Amino acid sequence: EVQLVESGGGLVQPGGSLRLSCAASGFTFSRHGMGWFRQAPGKERETVAAVTWSGENTYYAEPVKGRFTISRDNAKNMVYLQMNTLKPEDTAVYYCNAYQGSQGGEVFGSWGQGTQVTVSS
Repeated sequence: EVQLVESGGGLVQPGGSLRLSCAASGFTFSRHGMGWFRQAPGKERETVAAVTWSGENTYYAEPVKGRFTISRDNAKNMVYLQMNTLKPEDTAVYYCNAYQGSQGGEVFGSWGQGTQVTVSS
């Protein structure tokens, strides 16, 4: 079965940084693009970043461009999200999933528990 385990979230002051990690299993990790998604209270889940299977190409949602960096380690079945210059509006639960580049959005219907990121002073 597909398993996605997010970690690295926490409470950080505005302007601070966090590095999120996603441990994936149950599928051929290196053959899938991967993405990070987030959902804030009262809002729809949104894609924040994605990376192709090889790591060659990346995508970032406009609100996080220049601040977030997605990367992956296929040898470890891990995907990361380095988040810098965090803003209160970044507060959300962050999830990872395989990413479908041609159609957009997540590949698998099952989600992990996510990791909470709270940006507040």
